[in-house]
Amino acid sequence: MSGPNQVADKELQGGTLAKLFTFSISLAVVPIASYFLTQKYVWAGDTTASALTAVFLANVVLGAYIIVSVREENKARATTTTTTGETKKTQ
Repeated sequence: MSGPNQVADKELQGGTLAKLFTFSISLAVVPIASYFLTQKYVWAGDTTASALTAVFLANVVLGAYIIVSVREENKARATTTTTTGETKKTQ
C-alpha cells in the first residue's frame, strides 16, 4: 500500500541525497579552490594564510550542511505530525 506519506518520504529522500551530493562536492571543491585563489590573489603567496582560509571555508560548508539538515528534519517532523494528526481526526 503506497499512501501519500510514502510518496512524500521518497521525494524527501531524493532531495536529501541531492543535498548530500551537492555538499560533498562543495566540501571537496571550495577549500581547494579557495586555497589556490587566495594564495595567488589575496595573500600574495602566503601559504599559511591560504591554508587557514581553506580550513575556515571547509568548516563553513560543513556548518551549512548541518543547518540545512536540521531544518529539513524539523520540516519532516512537522509534516509527519500534521499528517498523523489529520489521520487521527478522521478516524
